[in-house]
Amino acid sequence: MEDIYQGLKVMVIDDSKTIRRTAETLLKKVGCDVVTASDGFEALSKIADNQPDIIFIDIMMPRLDGYQTTALIKHNKRFRKTPVVMLSSKDGLFDRARGRIVGSEQYLTKPFTKEELLSAIKDLVLE
Repeated sequence: MEDIYQGLKVMVIDDSKTIRRTAETLLKKVGCDVVTASDGFEALSKIADNQPDIIFIDIMMPRLDGYQTTALIKHNKRFRKTPVVMLSSKDGLFDRARGRIVGSEQYLTKPFTKEELLSAIKDLVLE
C-alpha cells in the first residue's frame, strides 16, 4: 500500500522549520523524496532543479508569500501542471478562494495529519 509513494518528489515550502521537518519526516517514511524550502524565493530555484511531482506551500511567508509563489509556478509553462497544495493555519473561505484563483489544487489547514498529506498526493499525483 505504502509503496505507491516510493520515489515521488515532494516539495514542502514553509517558513516554519517545525512544519518543514514534520512534513519531511512523514513523507520520507513512506518513501517520498522530499525537498524543502523556507520561502518562495528559495523554492523557485529548487523547483527548477528538482522538478517535484507535487508542491505543498505555506500561505504566510516573508518576502514571497504562498499566493505569489503559486502564481509564479502556475505561470511557468514547465511547471503549470505541477499540483500545488496550500497550507495555512487559517481555514477561511476567502483564503481557499484566493488559493484557487492563483491556481492551487487543494488546501490543507495546519496542523495537517499524515493522512491528509498522503491523500492529497494520492488525489493529485497518483490518480
